[in-house]
Amino acid sequence: MKLRIRLTLIYGTMFFVAGLVLLGVTYLLLDHQLGLQPKGEKRRLIVTTKDGGVLTGQAADVWFEREQAAVRETATTTLLTQGAIALVVVGGAAVGFGYLVAGRVLAPLHQVTDTARRIAAAPDADRGLHERIALSGPDDEVKELADAFDIMVSRLDRSFDGQRRFVANASHELRTPLTLNRALVELAMHRKSAPPEVIQLGENLLEINARHERLITGLLLLARSDSEIAQSVPVDLEDVVAHVLAQTETEAKQARVRVESDTRPATVNGDATLLERLVHNLVENGIRHNHQDGWVRVRCGPDGRLEVSNSGPVVPAYEIPSLFEPFRRLGADRVVTGQSAGLGLSIAQTIARAHGGTINARPRAGGGLVVVVALHQT
Repeated sequence: MKLRIRLTLIYGTMFFVAGLVLLGVTYLLLDHQLGLQPKGEKRRLIVTTKDGGVLTGQAADVWFEREQAAVRETATTTLLTQGAIALVVVGGAAVGFGYLVAGRVLAPLHQVTDTARRIAAAPDADRGLHERIALSGPDDEVKELADAFDIMVSRLDRSFDGQRRFVANASHELRTPLTLNRALVELAMHRKSAPPEVIQLGENLLEINARHERLITGLLLLARSDSEIAQSVPVDLEDVVAHVLAQTETEAKQARVRVESDTRPATVNGDATLLERLVHNLVENGIRHNHQDGWVRVRCGPDGRLEVSNSGPVVPAYEIPSLFEPFRRLGADRVVTGQSAGLGLSIAQTIARAHGGTINARPRAGGGLVVVVALHQT
């Protein structure tokens, strides 16, 4: 039962109890007052009836007592009947007024609840932390609660924002020495006097350096895509898919994986560069986590849905949620020398959420994955 209903029932019950007590006390006082006998000297009664008769002595006393009992009964009956009716009417009005008052009193709590619900419903943990209650009004307990909630959310927002800035700044700082390392290794390898051992060592170092560069690039992209899209423009997913397939054609041939597409014009709102990275990551993921003579299929249509499916090893359903976490790979690809940094699906998820869309994956019968992205259309 909601708090507003409980408060209304409490108000109504207290009012009815107080009304019943007041009615009972009034009844007792009236009954006591009507039962009082006049003090002092006993007086002789002379009663004239309606028909002109005159009663004296005992007959007058009997008539007087009978009339007094009738008056008392009428008064008490009228008091109880009309008092009960008045109590019900006024009590009903009091319950309705109490319901309105409870709603006004609890309105700030509804504002706190709505803000907390919007923050909790944000796609990412930190996406709705810019929300504030900013409750106005007297400095009571509810305002203290709202202010404490705003302070907590503000600190969390600063913490997440600082974390993103740290990842972006650290990634930028790390790219410079990696670029310098690559230049030095290539310079040593390309010398005419370089022995085969140095060339082989240089190739190994370049491979490691390239993997670190991919990791840094992924971290930068993850930090960027984890924020709101500053400017959205109409983007045709069909063009993006065609561009990505041309980029990954060489890698697909080397991996002996067949890439197929079934696309139709699909215009969505978003950042073209980030959407290209989303499609690229999904296609690249399908190529790399496949087997020879496998396939990757890409579909998109006017409904703004993008589907990328691929053959490959069997993926347990319970493993799928963890694949969207950063640096998580499946099976043997979890080793350090894996082809990727384990950020592909994580980046795709953050890009989809930054565009207000959703991304879901499910195991494909026979092995592989089916990833479906739903984006907002223009």
